[in-house]
Amino acid sequence: VTVASAFRLSLKPKVSDSMTHMMVDFALEKRMLQAVKFLPVPKAPEIDVAACLVADNCITISWRMPEEDSRIDHFVLEYRKTNFDGLPRIKGEQHWELVDYIKATQYTLSGLKFDTKYMNLRVQACNKAVAGEYSDPVTLETKAFVFSLDSTSSHLNLKVEDTYVEWDPTGGKGQEKIKGKENKNRSNSASPKRSTNSPRASARGSRDRFAGESYTVLGDTAVESGQHYWEVRAQKDCKSYSVGVTYRNPGKFDQLGKTNSSWCIHINNWLQTTFSAKHNNKAKALDVPVPDRIGVYCDFDGGQLSFYNASSKALLHTFRTKFTQPLLPGFMIWCGGLTVSTGLQVPSTVKTLQKSENGLSGSTSSLNNVA
Repeated sequence: VTVASAFRLSLKPKVSDSMTHMMVDFALEKRMLQAVKFLPVPKAPEIDVAACLVADNCITISWRMPEEDSRIDHFVLEYRKTNFDGLPRIKGEQHWELVDYIKATQYTLSGLKFDTKYMNLRVQACNKAVAGEYSDPVTLETKAFVFSLDSTSSHLNLKVEDTYVEWDPTGGKGQEKIKGKENKNRSNSASPKRSTNSPRASARGSRDRFAGESYTVLGDTAVESGQHYWEVRAQKDCKSYSVGVTYRNPGKFDQLGKTNSSWCIHINNWLQTTFSAKHNNKAKALDVPVPDRIGVYCDFDGGQLSFYNASSKALLHTFRTKFTQPLLPGFMIWCGGLTVSTGLQVPSTVKTLQKSENGLSGSTSSLNNVA
């Protein structure tokens, strides 16, 4: 505390009668200083890893103070995504995202996309004067199935951008004209469509595009083990679309659900709405309303493929089989567009439904088979 220069205006010097002493009255300043309250720097919180939870595309983090401190005003939470377990790394890491003014000792980060394997989290306690040190950071596993749509596999009547596919009645001819003007003086250069220099293209191999009436596009990452979940939203003007999985390297004229190596649910809004599950060219009508979003749950090792209303988590249909090859997500679209959401955790309600369904007898679909 420093005595400000303005204090001299309030000082009242007094001189003794004999002029031997001169005194200054600091009583006002003394009372002011005595009224000042000093707040200690808060200690670093301790994150309770056992109480932290990763589920339903959310992370709930809990912490506690090493000793009770009634003067804590709020907490600050920082988090960032990473592909490394253990302590945070400085180089090549994303910036910390901040959540301020948390009053409780628990917070839930919701609506996350788990496009990395882990997340670093740390917490800081603050009183009305100062912020304390951050807690030791913790790393929680957030691994999930992430894929994009493979534009090299798509039908020419489909326009593909990352996780969005749209019906294109021109068959890409407008784009081909533009490319033709750009490349008319490059006749000796390799065609971009034939290039296989990228790692993903090499991994996929030289797959022919879908053709004929197979208006299909596949995901660029295969399911080879484990339990995975993704969601699909269709535009309201979609006339016909399918959502499912298929073994690798289907025929260029194959349609989802019409082969013994693909499984899907199909929605047809042309003239009248029909909703069905398809496999091996057999269809089963589904007597439920068509949802706005469809959730796809694939348990590769358990041989189970289930479709859900992504909003209510109501089960739409389940296929049971023994998968003998890696599976690729597949999508068929005619007139309209589809948006795919990946990097999602398997919702806890879906896990609960799977457990209860597995415990019921006679729940096997008429379309189920052993591949």
